[in-house]
Amino acid sequence: MPSAKSSAAERFEQAAAALGVDADIKRFPEGTRTAADAAAAVGCDLGQIVKSLVFECDGEPVLALTSGAERVDTSALGRLIGGIVTKASADTVKTATGYSIGGTPPFGHSNPLRTFIDASLLRYDIVWAAAGTPELVFALPSSDLARITSGAVAEFTIQQPPAPQPSHDG
Repeated sequence: MPSAKSSAAERFEQAAAALGVDADIKRFPEGTRTAADAAAAVGCDLGQIVKSLVFECDGEPVLALTSGAERVDTSALGRLIGGIVTKASADTVKTATGYSIGGTPPFGHSNPLRTFIDASLLRYDIVWAAAGTPELVFALPSSDLARITSGAVAEFTIQQPPAPQPSHDG
């Protein structure tokens, strides 16, 4: 890690240490803001990227940890929680977690959040998640996600369609 750490990175490292997580943080200056960017930078399958997404259910921020290859089915998540689920604003994400969109880790938030873990993440032995900023990621065993987040593993996602491929018609 560079010597000039952001406060977000420092807060993440402290939270990881408090939970006994050995977070070997990797820095990618080109950024890992999207799941596709992170997978390309890390050199892993898109499904191994943990997206830490904040939603609101009847005004309560909730965290959905999903695979980079999946997207949240808000109706299914709402049925799990027992309410109407909507996407949280950037301000709500920052207030609820202490982190900005693109750098939100799966734990170490300013406020405790009800957390739901996409069952498809457990297909992978190792997953990668944001470590406080859009340039920082760390790997962890997927089997540790529920323990360190106190999250409930459930099915609430649908597979994202593959990205369109460029046409090579002559």
